[in-house]
Amino acid sequence: MTTPRFSFAISGLKVWVVCFFCLLGCNRPDPLPVLGPYEKLDGNKIYHPVPDFQLLDQNGDTVSTASLKGKLRIVDFFFTSCPSICPKVQLQMLKIREAFPAEEQLVLLSYSIDPKRDTVERLLHYATNLGITDARKWHFLTGDRQQIYDLADDYFNIVVEDASAPGGFDHSGRIVLVDTAGYIRAYANGLNPASVDTLLEDIQQLLNK
Repeated sequence: MTTPRFSFAISGLKVWVVCFFCLLGCNRPDPLPVLGPYEKLDGNKIYHPVPDFQLLDQNGDTVSTASLKGKLRIVDFFFTSCPSICPKVQLQMLKIREAFPAEEQLVLLSYSIDPKRDTVERLLHYATNLGITDARKWHFLTGDRQQIYDLADDYFNIVVEDASAPGGFDHSGRIVLVDTAGYIRAYANGLNPASVDTLLEDIQQLLNK
């Protein structure tokens, strides 16, 4: 009689230990993966950070990789005359900004894919209409077209010029999370509020690191 009771106690202890460590980890989110372009070296994926850039924001100030050092970036591509998805995506970008109103480490970047028409002045008018008065928290960017398209096509896979598309551009509503080292860590569908809600959790996870 003694032996079964002892065996049961050990079994119970084993179950408790397993459950205890399960409880420690079950609510702990997995680390966000690194995404984006990569090359293979010795069978391993070597991911590339978003390349350096230098553009102008709605205040005419230069924004570059260097000026964003230590910042988490929330990225989208848009154009001010977009008749289709851009207004919906910008509402989700606003939701992200409003979710972290005092977070100085977080910055939003909206790259214009129509830099010829989207001048500094036009971007300022657009930002003002959205209620954005502090460019340090949300930069609307314009400048060298090739630089913007290299980023959009090679790193974010977002933009294709298409004369038959609304406004002349076939572009996704993707919103991208870039970490402080410049690596892409998560994507969201800016046309899907639930997808953006998940991105908010991803942002918080990186802010907590």
